[in-house]
Amino acid sequence: MDLSPGALILCSLLCSVAGQAPVVSVQPRTATVRQGESVSFRCQVGRGAQPVQLEWKRATNQALPDNAKLGPDGSVLTVANTRPGNQGQYRCVASNSAGRSTATAVLNVKHAPKVRLTPAGPLRVRMGVPVSVECRATGRPHPTLTWKRQGSTLQLVTAETNDVNTIKWAAVRPEDAGVYICQAVNNEGVTEVKVEIIVEGGAGAPVAVVSNTEMTVVEGHVVTMECQASGSPPPVITWSKLRAPLPWKHTLVGGVLTLTSVGRQDSGQYICNATNIHGYSEAYTQMEVETPPYATCLPDQVRLQPGDSLRLQCLAHGSHPIQFVWSRVGRGSLPAGAETTKDGRLLIAHVKLGDSGTYKCVTTNHIGSSEALAKVIIKGELHTWLV
Repeated sequence: MDLSPGALILCSLLCSVAGQAPVVSVQPRTATVRQGESVSFRCQVGRGAQPVQLEWKRATNQALPDNAKLGPDGSVLTVANTRPGNQGQYRCVASNSAGRSTATAVLNVKHAPKVRLTPAGPLRVRMGVPVSVECRATGRPHPTLTWKRQGSTLQLVTAETNDVNTIKWAAVRPEDAGVYICQAVNNEGVTEVKVEIIVEGGAGAPVAVVSNTEMTVVEGHVVTMECQASGSPPPVITWSKLRAPLPWKHTLVGGVLTLTSVGRQDSGQYICNATNIHGYSEAYTQMEVETPPYATCLPDQVRLQPGDSLRLQCLAHGSHPIQFVWSRVGRGSLPAGAETTKDGRLLIAHVKLGDSGTYKCVTTNHIGSSEALAKVIIKGELHTWLV
């Protein structure tokens, strides 16, 4: 049977489509989510002979994770409650009688760092031998690694190569004993891992140990810090304070340092030093002194006329957080229109004669409370009439 030219063109087009392998694309091509969030990728067939079968795979040919689900027609891949192990490439494979093609999507999962130390510790080492501890961290964005010693905020000098941050001692000494912290930081969080270094002394060398490496105490209390030291001959024990002299109200008896009536200025790092003829050893105690609030009012007395604005500021020194509460002495509540702020201010935009009185600010923290008073005097203008 002869076909017209139009029929031949139509047949050519249909035959071409019928013999064409599928062409696919994935949207979005890249997605970045936080750990715990969900994400979906859609596989779209641009052209190709029907029917087309769709299949999703990991780019590594591994099976899809158990938290990955496919839509009814297989075109949409959803990863729910993402976790770090879901990160990577996913391939949509389209196939028909004429062939197959693939499109790839990339999933990035942002998550807080996970840290691993090698060796994990605690490490018992002999004095004078070399020691190193490697810190590795995973996370997205890539975390920054630092080392510090427990009880100190100073960042230690370390060596970093190929995403490994290493703390090293060429020859460990007794004063190097302690707890060291590797900290990993990225935009998603902070993770810390600790390792304890225990230095076993040589022949008779001293090794100092404190009973508490960290202390939080209340102002005015008596504080004792105990230091013990092994060694032969028995080492001499002394105490000092980092970058400051010891508080003048202190006694030292047999390695026990006693501080009487501690104040906020006594916070800091205290160092026990044990010394004998074979060397010396140090141990550290970090003490923080917390204080109840001490309140003052500015001004503590003010004279105004009706219509003036009243501004009182309550100030407090002490351990934070501190709460401020204003009231009027002898009254059930503050005047109408009075406003207070979290930082201790009392505001009245336009005072009235009835707003006179004594105002009280009570400051409170987890240790105690304090109050301060402000006297407010409001008088009207005096007019003199000439007759």
